[in-house]
Amino acid sequence: MPTTETNEHKALREAVSALGKRHGRTYDREQLWSEAAKLGYLGVNIPEEYGGGGGGISELSIVLEELGAAGCPLLMMVVSPAICGTVIARFGTEDQKQTWLPALADGTRTMAFGITEPDAGSNSHRITTTARKDGTDWLLTGRKVFISGVDLADATLIVGRTEDSRTGRLKPCLFIVPRDAPGFTRRQIDMELTAAEKQFELTLDDVRLPADALVGDEDAGLLQLFAGLNPERIMTAAFAIGMGRYALARAIEYARDRTVWDAPIGAHQAIAHPLAQAHIDLELARLMMQKAAYLYDAGDDVGAGEAANMAKYAAGEACVRAVDQSVHTLGGNGLTREFGLASLITAARVARIAPVSREMILNYVSHQTLGLPKSY
Repeated sequence: MPTTETNEHKALREAVSALGKRHGRTYDREQLWSEAAKLGYLGVNIPEEYGGGGGGISELSIVLEELGAAGCPLLMMVVSPAICGTVIARFGTEDQKQTWLPALADGTRTMAFGITEPDAGSNSHRITTTARKDGTDWLLTGRKVFISGVDLADATLIVGRTEDSRTGRLKPCLFIVPRDAPGFTRRQIDMELTAAEKQFELTLDDVRLPADALVGDEDAGLLQLFAGLNPERIMTAAFAIGMGRYALARAIEYARDRTVWDAPIGAHQAIAHPLAQAHIDLELARLMMQKAAYLYDAGDDVGAGEAANMAKYAAGEACVRAVDQSVHTLGGNGLTREFGLASLITAARVARIAPVSREMILNYVSHQTLGLPKSY
């Protein structure tokens, strides 16, 4: 794994940063999405033969981090190109690739991702959304919750379960569900979180899907599922690091300019040291994120799984601390709309909670990496 970024990655970072700064914290999501797509940033991880940049999650995470650092992160990048684009590129049929990948790359179509359920939580083995065969069709029934951007998406990649005819056990499978499919309904969840993308509860009531709605092999569900979940964790880390960098930059600027007792407040170690520590934490989290992206792009799914979980954990913690310290540095000004930090207090905690809680990551590391027995 390279310990420094390539010139190509540096150039990508600078170009995306310039785009983000043009839009800033008061960005219009649709306008930014459209411009990012035209510049090729949404599809940097999509294969070139399908209209993308031919890169990987390494490049896509740079795009999201830099937009976040400019104050205008695009949450649907975590979902549409990272999860759905990756899964379809790796496991989809040629028709699915031709139908979806060019459109995901140029931003003309988006896809949401539905895995979380009201009663399953972080336990994907308890997913109850079930698909059963009806002739050559599938009938999909179940519920999903906290699904981002369904109102913006042309379809949702739904994680369901099918019955193994040999064992009778349920196994995970992925289905592309069009937004206008009969029986597929959504209800917006009333969130106090301020975000451009809304959250939804989904109901699937015998949604009839053709045979080709199934993505990949019916018998390889877990492999295909985690092929999407590892990029999700890496991109969540990028989202968190970008947010933390944005908050920290505002605090540093304020600490340089705000003068009390004839000296900028940033001259005092009580202000300077916590900001320096926050910067170190974000940089360390970024290194783990880069390692995870490198391993994933190299095809090491097992190594990427461990690193992606660690990166998501480290980035979530670093983001929360950076935002908290930044708000504290500004004092009362940190809670005003003028400086735009107060809303990040809630947003930063999303990186601790989603797509998997920090406690579940600690569970993963304790028994997968350290070899300790499970407590559940």
